[in-house]
Formats: sequence, structure tokens, C-alpha cells
Amino acid sequence: MTELERDLEEVIFEPCILKKHTILNSIEVNNKISLWSLIKLLEKHKSSIIINLQHLQENYQRQGAKRIEGIRDQEGNIVKPKLTTEYLDDAEYVQMGSFAVNHNTANINMLITKKVKLVGTEDGSKINEVAGILVTELKKFRNYTIISDGKVNVKSLKVKISSKKVFELLKLKGVIAKNGLPGEEEEFDFRVEWDLRFEHLPLMDFDSSFGSLEKVFKELATIKIISSILSAHLQQESAVYIHEQLEELQNKYLSKSIYINFPTTTEYSNLEEAIASGEIDSHFIHKIDIGSQEILNLSKLYSANKFLNRLYEGYNQDTGDKLEKLRFDITLDTNIICGHKNLSSRLKLTKVDELMRQIFDNFLGIEDNGTIAAILLKTGAESLLPILEAKWQGKGVMKEELVAAFIKANNQLKAYTEKIYREQVSPLVFYIGATGLIPEQMNGIAETAEAIGAKYGDLQFSKHERQGTFFEVDNSIISIYPKKEYYSTIVELKFPIKSG
Repeated sequence: MTELERDLEEVIFEPCILKKHTILNSIEVNNKISLWSLIKLLEKHKSSIIINLQHLQENYQRQGAKRIEGIRDQEGNIVKPKLTTEYLDDAEYVQMGSFAVNHNTANINMLITKKVKLVGTEDGSKINEVAGILVTELKKFRNYTIISDGKVNVKSLKVKISSKKVFELLKLKGVIAKNGLPGEEEEFDFRVEWDLRFEHLPLMDFDSSFGSLEKVFKELATIKIISSILSAHLQQESAVYIHEQLEELQNKYLSKSIYINFPTTTEYSNLEEAIASGEIDSHFIHKIDIGSQEILNLSKLYSANKFLNRLYEGYNQDTGDKLEKLRFDITLDTNIICGHKNLSSRLKLTKVDELMRQIFDNFLGIEDNGTIAAILLKTGAESLLPILEAKWQGKGVMKEELVAAFIKANNQLKAYTEKIYREQVSPLVFYIGATGLIPEQMNGIAETAEAIGAKYGDLQFSKHERQGTFFEVDNSIISIYPKKEYYSTIVELKFPIKSG
């Protein structure tokens, strides 16, 4: 007999038992602040909160496989970089970091920053200057996953709060505790370490609403393609430093933005052995993507240089020589003219090719179809237009001016993309990942890859995507599919202690 049958029989034969229960005439709603709203509140007031880092590290479960600094040689041994980092302090507390929502999973990460110095791996000698740049206070970043695949990964943080206003706000929301007890009756005290609780909160607000997805994917795809073209030009370029400086920075494991960039590898050399020993485990997470009836998601787009070689050929205008392989970065120093390849009959063009070719033709000056101008104007990057128009007209543009304009426009495109995700895509992705449902107002019907593929023949599916579920909404397609990910079972995730 099922539990439901037993409960019904008990009520029928002993109706007085109903007096001991609350009878609902509607769905019970958790009226606590949602984690989604709490994270936004914390992001706004993070400057007033410091976190007990040791407590976080001792109670943290990694959501990915741990990576360590170095590379493996042919025998599988770790070769450490010539330099490493030491933290400038071993303070118990750190400033609350910024929060970011993943673009296609129900994950929320908190980014913690600490100051470091570069030192020699063998002798500990301190590096104060690289390429004429002081590097005595570099920053190192660590992401902590607060919400993973719609589940709470960090149940609480131990914090101190410097603002009475922020304390009262968090107390009002019922997320503050002291010594394990609710903090509703507590008074503000900047000396006290509080528990900031994430557990037992609803992930999303019950009345969450979402805007239309119409044209969102096309806009994101167009911006991504243009940004990819600009980035391909800028791989070895900086608006600030010359090539010799960039080489010296690279030799000292620093990026052109002066961020630490050590090579890394996994702790294990053999995945199967690591799984057998319990060092590594796996779980399935849900990927959630937005696409169109022609292109399933943004991962189907080619990189800029790959697509350039797929459909185009280039000639040196000064010598007339044909280039064996095209790269956008060489066009900064050499007069290159590009045109369409004579394509093999075996090459089948897709909707991805059609979309990308329209943008590439515009950027390369082959066809003035207005695609790039429309996006640059919409994203606030219109200052790039006169420079592109000068190039299309064959006028000379100084390399330094071109690089500076590309960097500025690329940053504006990326900022606009983040705005779209923050306001339109990420809340929806998080809702779906947290609830396992699409919002009721979207009226989508679940379909298999086979069914949606039969309806829209241009769609292409990966192995993982074929196992997914698909919803057609506003001429867009929402994909939800499982993907296996490996993670380190070790709980500890510590910043190194400051050396004497």
C-alpha cells in the first residue's frame, strides 16, 4: 500500500486527525527572500561585508577538478614554473567578492581577490619590476561556487558587517544568525562574527517574470562574431605596451592586463586511476542554452580565424602573393585584401556560415550590408565606424589608432553582452536550472532532439545535446541537456600562507 493510500484510509476512518493538520486551499509559498534576490543585495552592499576565509575554505566543496601550476613532461612529471606567488598577508578576513551568474548553468560564483608578489620558485627572490612596470602588488583571484546546478553549495558564510544599515537590512530578510541561533533580536555590533545563511531559502522569487526572447539570440550571435574578429586582431597587441614589453611580461607569466597567467594542469596524470582512488568523482550538470530555429546555440559559431580560412582567401596587396593561411592579426602590419574562395562542391554551407559570412563580408569591405554599423550603434561602439569606413575606402589608418579603436569597441561589445545576459538570459537560465521547469508564461512544450530536428532541419546537435529536452519559445529554442563534469573530492581550498 502506498503512503498516499495509507493517509487517505487514516483520514476516512479517523476524521478527527485533520484537526492536527493545516489544510491548504492553494500552493504554499516560501515567503523568505530568494537566493537570487539575496545575491543581488549582497553584490550591492559587498563593500560593507568581510568574510572569514578560513571557514569558507574548510567547508567548501570544489565543483571542478583542481588544477595546479605547471605542465607535464613526456614522462608525466610536473614541471613547475620558474616563478610562483606569495600572498602579502595571512589575514583571517577578506573583502566579500563580486558575484557572477554563469551564462548557461544555474551556477552563482563569488570571486575573491588577494594581493600577491612574484617570487622565484627555487630561491624565493622577489620580482619587483617587469618590462618597466612595478609588480609589487599583483592580484590573484579564486572563484567559489555558492550555487551549483541549482543547489546550494555553500550553506553559510561567517561574516563581519561594518554598516548598521546593511546589518538591519540583512536581519530584516532573516538571513543573519549568531552562534547558530536566528538573529532577529540581535543589535548591530561590528565586532561580532555573524552567520550569513544561504540554506533553506527559495532559489527564485515565486512571482518571477521574464521578458521575450525574440531577437535575443541573433543579437548575441552577431555581437559575438564581431567581438571574435576584433579579438583575433588583438592577440599580440596592446594599446599601452610595445611587443618587447609584452614578450617580457609573458616570460614572467603576466598577461598584457598585468594579471598572473601561470600554465596549469590537473593534479592527476591518469583520470581513470584518479577516479578509482576516489581523488576524482563525477556528476551530471544541466546546460541551458538559448538558440534559434536555425542555430541551436552560440557554441556552433566558428572562431574568427577558422571561419576566415573556411570561406576566404587573401593576397598581399604590395607583392600580389597569395597567403597560405590567413590570420586577422597579420592585417595590422601588412596590406592584405580578402575575397571569397572558390568553394568545393563537397563543402556544405550551413546557417552558421550564412550568418557569419554576412558579417565577415561587411567587416572585410566586400559588401556594405549595414550589419556591423547597426550593432556598433546599438552597443555604443559607434566610434569605430569612421575607422572601418576609412579602411573600406582604402585610406591609410595608423596601426596604433586601429588597435586602440579595436580595444575600445571590443570592451564595449563585451559590456553590452554582459548586460543582455544579466537582464534577460541569466535570470531565465537560473530559473530553469533551479526549478527544472520553464516559466509558465512561456507556454513551451517539451520536445526531443529528434522531434525538434525534424521540424527545423538546419539544427545541428552534439552528442550531449541529443540527450536533451527542447522548448520552442518566441521563435527561439531553449535547450536543456545533461553533461558529465569531473570534480576533486578534496574539501580544502586554501590560499597559501604568507611566508616569513
